[in-house]
Amino acid sequence: MSMELIDQSPILVDRVYDRLRQAIALADLAPGERIRQAELAERLGVSRQPVSHALQLLKRDGLVEETGRKGLKVTEIDPVHLRQIYQVRAALDGLAAGLAAARVAEGTVPEAELRRLAAILKEAERFDGDTPVAERISLDVAFHNQVIVMSGNRRIAETLEPQFSHMTRSMRLVLDIGGFRETAWEQHREIARLIEAGDRAAEEAARAHAENAGRETEARLTAGRTLRNTA
Repeated sequence: MSMELIDQSPILVDRVYDRLRQAIALADLAPGERIRQAELAERLGVSRQPVSHALQLLKRDGLVEETGRKGLKVTEIDPVHLRQIYQVRAALDGLAAGLAAARVAEGTVPEAELRRLAAILKEAERFDGDTPVAERISLDVAFHNQVIVMSGNRRIAETLEPQFSHMTRSMRLVLDIGGFRETAWEQHREIARLIEAGDRAAEEAARAHAENAGRETEARLTAGRTLRNTA
């Protein structure tokens, strides 16, 4: 796991929390991994106190959990939990895309936002079989965040933010599947096309995309659990 040193500051706990949450989201701290506070503090170049406080925040978020006398561990990814998150995400992603398309039709979306969406799609064209999953996740997140920006409704992002790390962890599963990687960006391009055309069908396309991702994630998690239980 590679994590850079953090400078001391009044908001140190928040910075440690953000760094650890990112590490969990990207599986640098893997599901089921035992948390060693002293080791984390050393890697981040801070004392154990801010790490301890940050871990309590992560426990509140459901990203770490107690394991009795062994302390804390990174929470496993639960298929049922992910299904519920993706049900909410499908509704909100659909809402964002529909609102974005409506604003395009009204002519109220700034050209800079449309150019940013096009630039994200252009950047995805360079992906190949050797592109790291972390890069794929980053651009996938950028695409969906840009659609939310274009929706003009910042409450959508505020509602999704607490679940962001859980969704990012699941992205590693589906974006590691060869066929789905390409399908995901085909769906992104279709969503973008409908938005840019001011077509409210973008709402259903975005909803279907999230539902599909949720099904793929749940299927892979369930299959993995079945294999472990029968091993």
